[in-house]
Amino acid sequence: MKIVVIQGPNLNMLGVREQNVYGSMKLEDIHTQMKAYADQNKLEIEFFQSNLEGEIVDRIQECLGDADGIIINPAAYTHTSIAIRDAIAAVQIPTIEVHLSNIHQREEFRHVSLTAPVCAGQILGMGPFGYHLAMVGMKQILSEVAAMRARVQNAQAQAK
Repeated sequence: MKIVVIQGPNLNMLGVREQNVYGSMKLEDIHTQMKAYADQNKLEIEFFQSNLEGEIVDRIQECLGDADGIIINPAAYTHTSIAIRDAIAAVQIPTIEVHLSNIHQREEFRHVSLTAPVCAGQILGMGPFGYHLAMVGMKQILSEVAAMRARVQNAQAQAK
């Protein structure tokens, strides 16, 4: 099972920018922890970060037929990007949205997520640990999808 982790704008600046909001951990460190969990659980994982909305849309679309799940932190695009929302909806791949901070405790313009309604779940306010929670959640979702597919195949085989 393959999970693609997509990181939005300014997340490449983690550990430098607004440490009082986002903490001191760098994006590479978060990815290292996620890779360790993936390796322990026999999951394939790939990381992508872009500050450009179109590149994020392209990467989501490239997941179609290539990935089983997406973990995404759209960052500021969470609140503005109908294009990213539509890309997530179009690929119909289980997606979990992650935010380091609790967007509901921040400025009012950050309270609305355009992408959350097309995601399987949303994790926010847990800092870097939120990515670990997303990995655990995605593993569960993918296990349930695999079990459902197996049941359907068994039922089809028995019907023949």
